[in-house]
Amino acid sequence: MNKLLASTAIAAGLFAMAGSAQAADCGEVSIAEMNWASAGVAAQVDKIILQEGYGCKVTLVTGDTMPTFTSMNEKSQPDIAPELWVNAVRTPLDAAVAEGRLIIAAEILADGAVEGWWIPKFLADAHPEIKTVQDALKRPDLFPAPEDASKGAVHNCPSGWNCQVSTANLYRAMDAKSKGFDLVDTGSAAGLDGSIANSFEKKVGWIGYYWAPTAILGKYEMAKLSFNVPHDKASWDACTAVPDCPDPKINSYPTSQAFTVVTKAFAQKAGVALDYVKARKWGNAMVNGILAWQDENQGTNEDAARYFLKNNPDVWTKWVNPDAAAKVKAAL
Repeated sequence: MNKLLASTAIAAGLFAMAGSAQAADCGEVSIAEMNWASAGVAAQVDKIILQEGYGCKVTLVTGDTMPTFTSMNEKSQPDIAPELWVNAVRTPLDAAVAEGRLIIAAEILADGAVEGWWIPKFLADAHPEIKTVQDALKRPDLFPAPEDASKGAVHNCPSGWNCQVSTANLYRAMDAKSKGFDLVDTGSAAGLDGSIANSFEKKVGWIGYYWAPTAILGKYEMAKLSFNVPHDKASWDACTAVPDCPDPKINSYPTSQAFTVVTKAFAQKAGVALDYVKARKWGNAMVNGILAWQDENQGTNEDAARYFLKNNPDVWTKWVNPDAAAKVKAAL
């Protein structure tokens, strides 16, 4: 019995030491909480799992695509960008990965991401002749600007988002101004969402940039328009995604990818926590459902993350080891 107790005590001590080593290996971790819903919820999911399951000390920092990438590339901070849409930073990201500063851990959206210019489906149904962006730009009367209904409006992204650059360049490439369209700055994510909601409430036309997965595209039925040209990657990288490109050409959005990107420093210190980051991914349908719940319940990103973790253990427990899964469940 004494031998059994001694061996049990030793095993318990080793287990405790392993847990402490795991926490020490993970240490302090900073995560970019981007200011769009799917990325914000992903950051909160990562915070809960890394903190509760792996003993990391997690800090969330406000993020946007371009400034977050630049900071990670130049300063190795923050440690993790859970959902980095890479179309605007593909070339410098490839260089950073090749040179060992950054690591692509996973493609967080398992079935890809969708970007483009959209119109309400009720308008597309009423005007079946509108199939392309060029078709829509022939009818500024169908897309009245909020400040001047005599003009059409193309709704742009908030400042700091990579889509603000591409939308502005495509607006110029199609000479939309001479066709009677203003480029409208929506000011914020809430402003962009509100402009779509207002379109459906008033049954008036809307055209502009949007993406999936989002609660908005789950709530409001939209039709994505073609740019009537194939995607030209070279032109996109050299111009469409470059601020103030002098001579933008009409281009189609590429098949979008959203990656989880981590710094080399995090990969070196994270230990088994890195295995979770590499395994964690989900699909558009899953995310749209979470975001719809968040929108309907006026929940925070943390609320939505906890809703996901409480209601989908069959999904997230596959991303972690059994010990971490037990700790996370106990903390919820």
